[in-house]
Amino acid sequence: MPQVTRFRPKEQKLFVWLESSFLFFLKYFKKLFFGIIIKMHDIIAIGSATRDAFFKVNFKLRRFLKAASGWAYLLPLGEKLEVEDVFFTIGGNAINASITFSRQCLKTACLTKIGEDVSGEEIKRRLKKEGVSLNLLIQTPKKPTAYSVLLLSLGERTILNYRGASDTLDFSDLDFEKLKSRWWYISLTGSSIKIFQKLIKFASKNNISVAVNPSGYHLRHRPQEILNSLKDITFLVLNEEEAATLTGISFKKEKEVFKKLDKLMPGILAVTNGKKGATISDGRFVYKIATFAEKKLVDRTGAGDAFGSGFTAFLVQKGFNRFNISQLKPEDVIGAAQLASANATSVVEKMGATEGILTKKEFQNFKNSRWKNLKIKIKPL
Repeated sequence: MPQVTRFRPKEQKLFVWLESSFLFFLKYFKKLFFGIIIKMHDIIAIGSATRDAFFKVNFKLRRFLKAASGWAYLLPLGEKLEVEDVFFTIGGNAINASITFSRQCLKTACLTKIGEDVSGEEIKRRLKKEGVSLNLLIQTPKKPTAYSVLLLSLGERTILNYRGASDTLDFSDLDFEKLKSRWWYISLTGSSIKIFQKLIKFASKNNISVAVNPSGYHLRHRPQEILNSLKDITFLVLNEEEAATLTGISFKKEKEVFKKLDKLMPGILAVTNGKKGATISDGRFVYKIATFAEKKLVDRTGAGDAFGSGFTAFLVQKGFNRFNISQLKPEDVIGAAQLASANATSVVEKMGATEGILTKKEFQNFKNSRWKNLKIKIKPL
């Protein structure tokens, strides 16, 4: 007969206590271990996700002075119109940025909200293929995935936009333990801008470096909260019109715009101007950045996201953060500007906001040729 081990009452109590203690510590260390895994993201992109449909058109144009471009399409009501070509892809600020980060070999997650539909599944498929973590992606049955129809003509575009699920990103969607990361890249629009201040406060308390590329909607509706948050922002990227909106100063008075923003933030400020390039300030010097020549202009969609995320990717790769950003040297700013400008130029040469995003290898392979010589002028602030 097999021998049976019998415990005395005191030994049995000790055994039960040891077992329960072991299970408690196992549960604790499991939580701690997975917490460390979650924190291992280099960067999290926070913002919108859309399904994009591009229609190449040859519609008639007419003068329309109320439009920013001065031109508008002339579309006869009630008629069926032919388009030259159609192309489907994914986009949105968070999607575009997260693909840049992942292609630059950073451990990346994307916090955005999509619908439980075909478009949402396509976004998940593409992100997974790009190596972007899906553990922060939120799906809702209440709204369809955001959708954009882009009418392309002569390299410019008119966008018909449905904000959908992206617009419903809310406080209740935020699991802050999962959001711990080295960096965040925030670009919110629509109703989702209401989570901005809470995100900034959490980032500040948890030593997360933050890059912000605010939407025009955010700047128009809540400029003061962005100004109040500048002290906690490591990298801010705007276009000239947005910089003027935020400061209340015409960009014709460029020095005044930069002086106001540099006083409010300890980090890096970049102001883009499309084909003319960008102006960057590190608080000591102003860098006038040209653009790389395009092989062929196809579509400008996503150029701003490509620039902002490219610059941020360089900062993360080189180990810069909210604490050591003041140690940035001119050669670091130039390196970041090269990647940002190269990424933006590559994007406008392809249809859609993500197809032309550079991989780390593509950028480095061209470093001694196409992407090497970027015209830059440096002046004291």
